[in-house]
Amino acid sequence: MKGAAEGAVDAALLPAAQPAAPASARARAPAALPRARQLPLPAPGVELWVGLHLPQLRSARQLTHLAHLAQRFTPRVSLEPPDGVLLEVRGSLHLFSGVAGLSVALQDMCEGLALKPLLAFAPTPLAALVAARAGQGLVSLERAQLVGQLAAVPLSALRWPPQVIERLQRTGVRTVGAALRLPRAGFARRFGAAQLATLDRLTGRTREVRAVFRPRERFRRRHELSCELESHARLLTELTRLLEQLEAFLKARQCGVMALECRLLHREGRMTPCELHLAAPQAESAHLARLFAEQFNRLALPQAVRALELRARTLLPLTPQAASLWQPGEHGGGTGSEAHALIERLCARLGAGAIHGLTLLENHRPESSWAMTVPPSAAGRGRARTTAVSPLTGRRPLWLLATPQPLAVRAGMPQRRGALRLVSEPERIETGWWDGEEIARDYYTALDTHGVRLWVFRERTVPHGWFLHGIFG
Repeated sequence: MKGAAEGAVDAALLPAAQPAAPASARARAPAALPRARQLPLPAPGVELWVGLHLPQLRSARQLTHLAHLAQRFTPRVSLEPPDGVLLEVRGSLHLFSGVAGLSVALQDMCEGLALKPLLAFAPTPLAALVAARAGQGLVSLERAQLVGQLAAVPLSALRWPPQVIERLQRTGVRTVGAALRLPRAGFARRFGAAQLATLDRLTGRTREVRAVFRPRERFRRRHELSCELESHARLLTELTRLLEQLEAFLKARQCGVMALECRLLHREGRMTPCELHLAAPQAESAHLARLFAEQFNRLALPQAVRALELRARTLLPLTPQAASLWQPGEHGGGTGSEAHALIERLCARLGAGAIHGLTLLENHRPESSWAMTVPPSAAGRGRARTTAVSPLTGRRPLWLLATPQPLAVRAGMPQRRGALRLVSEPERIETGWWDGEEIARDYYTALDTHGVRLWVFRERTVPHGWFLHGIFG
């Protein structure tokens, strides 16, 4: 049995951290960090941040991928879109021979993605980021030295609003040091309290709490069988072990899954997929095992199975729901969970393509006002509430004929097993002129001689024929 919960990037893509940088790597320490080798480790409890400025970065996806790779150095990775990444590396310096070895490792990571980073180390995250943007290669492990090393950084590296920077430059303030020398009260009054708060975070006067990047979790476990199996019952028994591990994994995170993939692995790398789609987030291994049993019953195996692999890529929050006091149908007792269980069992037994849902469309033409969709799910119920529904929908039947049937006409009135009696005012529908499927109809509710309620229409164009389009229940 092997496997692990993973982030969005496979563990195989993340190079392992080395206990020390090799001599050749240390020799390639960036020229912007000339004093890095002589710097001692920060005092206990003092943070050390490294800022990466990546001018060549072109997409948020590339920034997220870089954050995944950066987690080999520290779990405290913070994103600064669109082109910055921050890492708190105080506890990782001894693994990379200090600041010099760590800077080389970070550069190698970025160069592997065809990026040329600008690095800076500082005891506050904003100072590291601003110095990296300025390309100054700031190396400061003590806050007492920080203000002096930030003095020459241009104000543009702070990325303040352009109008604020322009007003400061008109007064002769063009660097961080010049801004820090201004009276605090006057600075906040003239240029904004937000900018003063930025300077306080920059110099460590106030502590900055940054959001930590959390990779999207997913589940993947593989189980090597002790012998090759062809029995569906034995395979389900082995799969149940993986499902129990999945249940523990999900409940620890208060999550559920809407889709699962079980891969049955054969010789020579062959694989038989078995996918399970759910109507509501689920974490109970017993329920999932019953659904996989339905699928296994209709599964034809080309070869004996040597290993099982269970994958769940997307985790959703799982909200426990209390059971109803009443039985379904009694005094308003709910049927939601029972409906989801029925849909899931039918999909597992008959296949996902055999079960469909219905959705309303914003179209006045009756034959175009609905469409078949995937089976309804708990995740889609919130979206369904926002679907626009015509106020006239209540006067329309659920049973629409695939093609309207022409009706006989006598004395200008429709006939079906005798004369029809119109019992409603006309509902006129004229639409579709822009797509070549124009209709012009007057709809009526009618009763036949047996009391059956019908939905009929009369064409407004010659020859003004009558048609049956639906039947009320």
